[in-house]
Amino acid sequence: MTGQVFDAHCHIIDPRFPLVANDGYLPPTYTVDDYLAQAAPLGVSSGAVVSGSFQVFDQGYLLDALARLGPGFVGVTQLPASVTDDELQHLDRHGVRALRFNLKRGGSEQLDKLEPFAKRVHELLGWHAELYVDSRDLHPLEARLLRLPEVSIDHLGLSREGLPTVLRLAERGVRVKACGFGRVDFPVGPALQALYAANPHALMFGTDLPSTRAPRPFRADDLTMIEDELGEDGAQMVLWGNARDFYRL
Repeated sequence: MTGQVFDAHCHIIDPRFPLVANDGYLPPTYTVDDYLAQAAPLGVSSGAVVSGSFQVFDQGYLLDALARLGPGFVGVTQLPASVTDDELQHLDRHGVRALRFNLKRGGSEQLDKLEPFAKRVHELLGWHAELYVDSRDLHPLEARLLRLPEVSIDHLGLSREGLPTVLRLAERGVRVKACGFGRVDFPVGPALQALYAANPHALMFGTDLPSTRAPRPFRADDLTMIEDELGEDGAQMVLWGNARDFYRL
């Protein structure tokens, strides 16, 4: 694999900052240094640090990580809808670019706040919304998601049953993270081809490092699978260009 890589989905787990057990689970430490040691040899030079369920609304770890990683990296955070405009602008100045709704594991704002909150941060700062959701649960949300200015779905949507919904949403401009290949219950290669055919701008690669709770963690050959399935031009969009555009870098 050649060229630069934008990692659109990674986590930093630093025990110097608050961690809250999620369903009894606390993740192992995974610092900025740990991440760079694993990601830099892959060609990763930019990316998005995503807040996990176990980080709830803590922003300290995220701002520290972004400062250490440098200007090529942005943040995807979880916030309560009660957050003030001043707090949002502070986060934006430090590199946060998106709001996460963790519908699968919690730790984020509730679903009933999705539409007004997502529209608010987009109007104020141009942030988009990101959803960690099982695609089996997407059908009743489909119309709501299409009303949002910009939105992405994590981990290819996770489930074979909901893949047709993810494909319809991709056709309409929803972004889809090509990450967490060891979390899904369907063959990844054909799904990548179908999503790329539906919308070549939709897919954005992510390592999902350190793959907390994943049945099969990230492997370096997940990267090469993308080029094998989509060819050199398609891989360049998925591994770099699409995410750089989406995160406004």
